[in-house]
Amino acid sequence: MWARCSLTLAVLVTLAASVSSMDVFTSKEVQAVNGTDARLKCTFSSSSPLGDDVTVSWTFRPLLGGNEESIFYYHREPFPPRYGRFLGRAVWDGSIQRSDASIMIRNVQQPDNGTYLCQVKNPPDVHGEMGEIQLKVVDKVKFSEIMLLALVIGVGSVVIILGVLAVVLFRYYRNQKTHSTAVSVMECTEKLTEKTRHGTDVNA
Repeated sequence: MWARCSLTLAVLVTLAASVSSMDVFTSKEVQAVNGTDARLKCTFSSSSPLGDDVTVSWTFRPLLGGNEESIFYYHREPFPPRYGRFLGRAVWDGSIQRSDASIMIRNVQQPDNGTYLCQVKNPPDVHGEMGEIQLKVVDKVKFSEIMLLALVIGVGSVVIILGVLAVVLFRYYRNQKTHSTAVSVMECTEKLTEKTRHGTDVNA
């Protein structure tokens, strides 16, 4: 009895040791503007060589609750959905040779808000957590603090440049006006002197 239990335990330990874990990596959150395309990036790492048995499964979990929906499947070739909300919109955008299982969602809409689950299997690597992506569809892109800071710096720089240019132009035109006035006074003085001299010569 004990010998049989020991043998069973040894077999289970051997099987557990022989099964590797599949690591899946995804961006935790993706933001997309309503009406645009959203790329759901999913990459993976396997200790076993990649062959024809690699499978990729994408599942959608609605934000407001409801049943999960299978939206994409890959095994040797892409199998896009044949019905449902993602019909004609979920397309393959990955490369198994590059350990990339990404897909693209065309023309995202508000009902597409939710969690997207990416599962990859490469026998014997069939165990591992699924990658999760939270998709947020927005009406417009929100300015980040970095973008706002860059905008403020850019506008401030333009204002400073315009101010310096205005001062330079003002000084230039003022100098030109002063120079023109001085020349006019000199011309008048020279003419008056010449007229006086001419009158003196005539009287003599």
